[in-house]
Amino acid sequence: MIKTIRHTAAAALLVASALAVPALADTAGQPTTATLHADKPGPTYDARIFTQFAEHLGNGIYGGLWVGNDKSIPNTNGFRNDVIGALRELKVPVIRWPGGCFADEYHWREGIGPQAKRPVKINTNWGGVTEPNAVGTHEYFELLRQVGSQAYISGNVGNGTAREMAEWVEYITSPAGSLAEERARNGHKGAWALPLFGIGNELWGCGGNMRPEYAADETRRFATFIKAPAGTRVLKIASGPNVDDYNWTETVMRLAGDQIDGLSLHYYTVPGGWPPRATATGFDEHGWAETLAGARRMDELVTRHSAIMDKYDPQKRVFLAVDEWGTWYAQEPGSHPGFLLQQNTLRDALVASTTLDIFARHADRVRLSAIAQMVNVLQAMILTEGKKMVLTPTYHVFMMYRPWQDATVLPIDIASPWYAKDEFTMPAVSGSAVRDKAGVVHVALSNRDPGQANTVTVRLDGVTASSAAGQVVTAATMDAHNTFDTPDAVRPAPFTGATIQGGTLTVTLPAKSVVVLDLR
Repeated sequence: MIKTIRHTAAAALLVASALAVPALADTAGQPTTATLHADKPGPTYDARIFTQFAEHLGNGIYGGLWVGNDKSIPNTNGFRNDVIGALRELKVPVIRWPGGCFADEYHWREGIGPQAKRPVKINTNWGGVTEPNAVGTHEYFELLRQVGSQAYISGNVGNGTAREMAEWVEYITSPAGSLAEERARNGHKGAWALPLFGIGNELWGCGGNMRPEYAADETRRFATFIKAPAGTRVLKIASGPNVDDYNWTETVMRLAGDQIDGLSLHYYTVPGGWPPRATATGFDEHGWAETLAGARRMDELVTRHSAIMDKYDPQKRVFLAVDEWGTWYAQEPGSHPGFLLQQNTLRDALVASTTLDIFARHADRVRLSAIAQMVNVLQAMILTEGKKMVLTPTYHVFMMYRPWQDATVLPIDIASPWYAKDEFTMPAVSGSAVRDKAGVVHVALSNRDPGQANTVTVRLDGVTASSAAGQVVTAATMDAHNTFDTPDAVRPAPFTGATIQGGTLTVTLPAKSVVVLDLR
C-alpha cells in the first residue's frame, strides 16, 4: 500500500552522502545573502499556526487515532499510545475536528451517550463507509486531554440548525442546566473549554454550495446563537474563501465581519491540477518544481485576502485562519477509494518549511493554520498500519520549527538566486527567524534547489551570538520517504555547516534541505 525502501543502513549512507556537498556549488553559481533584523522585532508567531486537523475521513481517526477496545494495540481510553506520544512531542496546540466536509453533515447528538446505542451512519463524503460515531464529543475532549491540545470544533451549518449548534456549545461549556446535567450523566461533570468554533466548514462547497451573500447572512445568524458562559469566550471563525475567491472575502467581511473573530482560507497544493493525479513518489524534477511553486502561491493568496480584510478591519482584530492546507496527490495505489492516503516525501518537507516561512511574513494577520491532515490523510504527520506507526518528513519539519510557537518574528530579508526548472522559477532559498521567550534566536533556511548546495551569508543586526548549531533534513533523492520497514530514511540529523564570525552567519545548505539553527 505504501512504497517501501528496505535497507535502513543504505538509506543512512545516502543521507550522509547528501550532506557531503562542496561549499561553493551554489545555485546558478551564486550564493545567497540575507539580513536578519533582530533589532526590528515583528509580531508574535502564534502557536495556533501549528494546529492539526483530524477529520472522520479514511483512517484519520479510526485506526490512526482511535482503536477502541483493541487490546493488541496499546491504548489509553481507546486512543493509541504511540500516536498520542508522537503528538505530545510535537506540542500540538489545537486540534480541529470533526471536519472538513464531514462536519457539514455531523449531528453532535449522534456521538454522545452509550456507544452501543449510537447510530451507525454512512460517510457520504469519504468512501461511503459506515461511520460508527464511536468518536464523538466526549472522546474528542479525551483526545485533547491526552495530547495537551485545545479545542477547535467545526459546526454543522450545511444541514444543521442554529438551535442544534447553540445546544452543542451549551452542552460543552455550560457549568449548570439541563444540558450540563446530561453531560454529567454521559461521564463528564465539569464543563470543557471551547476557545475556537467554526461556523460551518466550506459553505461555498460541501457545506451548502452557498453564494457569498447568503453565506454571510447565515454566518451572522448562527454567530448570534453561539454563546459562552460568563467569564469565558468562544472565538467564532467564519467559513472563508476557496483559494483565490476574493469576492467571497470581500462579501463576508463587509456583511459579517463585525460578527466574527476569524475567517478561514483553504488552499491545497495540487500538482497537475484538479482532480489530483500526480503521484506522491516516483516523480521527476518537473514534479518537484511544480509542487514547490504551488506551495509558494500561499504568499500571494494570504497577501491579497489580507488586503481585503484590512479594508474592513484595519486593526486586524479578525484573524486569517488557513485551516486547510498542504499537498494533495493521487491516493496510494491499492488504498481504499476516498480515503486520501498518500505517501509523504522530502518534497513535502520543503512544502511545509516554505509554508511556515510564509506565515511568518504574515503573522500579523495569520494567527491560526491547520495542515491537512494529522494522521493517514493527505500531508500527514503520522502514518499507521495496524500496530505499526511511522513519522513522516513533514512531522520532522514541524518538530524542528517548534521554537516558532509563540515566539517573536524577526524580519529576514533574503536575496537568493533563482532556481528554475521548465516553466517554474522561484528563489532557491526560503527562510524565517524568531526569538523565543528565553531570548534565543532561531533561524530556518530551506534550499529548494534539488541539485545544488547554496552558501548563505546572513548579516545579524541586533544579535549577539558566537555559535550556530542545529539540525538538517535532507536525503539523496527527491522522493525519499519513510516506511514501516525503513522509518528513519528521512529524519533530522545534526548540522555543523554553520559559523558566526564578525556578526555574520555563514551557512552551507545542502541541496533539497531544511536547516534550523539556534544562535547562541
